[in-house]
Amino acid sequence: MNAPIDMEVRAHADHHASLRLWLRLLSACTRIEDTIRQRLREQFGITLPRFDLMAQLEREADGLSMSELSRRMMVTGGNVTSIVDQLEKEQLVVRQMQATDRRSYTVRLTPAGRSAFAAMAQAHEGWVVELLAPLSARQQQQLHSLLGTLKSGTPTLSEEKS
Repeated sequence: MNAPIDMEVRAHADHHASLRLWLRLLSACTRIEDTIRQRLREQFGITLPRFDLMAQLEREADGLSMSELSRRMMVTGGNVTSIVDQLEKEQLVVRQMQATDRRSYTVRLTPAGRSAFAAMAQAHEGWVVELLAPLSARQQQQLHSLLGTLKSGTPTLSEEKS
């Protein structure tokens, strides 16, 4: 496997500090996500998008519509359909036609899906703890607070259009 490209190498001392910070954030997130992707694949034989879809369903005992899954995951309906098809073949999810709209389906985790996801989620949490361990608990809290400030002060695309 090729080494991941470090986005921060694009930054130079003459670039604005905000650009250098953004590239560092992007680089750190990419490294963490790449590690999690690799571990999910190696230890559970699952992709990150499939894990993410199962995580959405784990939170909703009654299941979610395909369109809601698409909205929450910020991917196209076609992408969700493909992921659901794969998980359904493995009997990790079940798709049921909605009684009120026969063109729409609700997707739920099966008992086997809940069990498999619980094991993956536990491992995932451990990996995140491990990957953020270079920061002390105090530093993690500070970073969390700083990123919260950044998040609340950053307009979304819909806010910019209004």
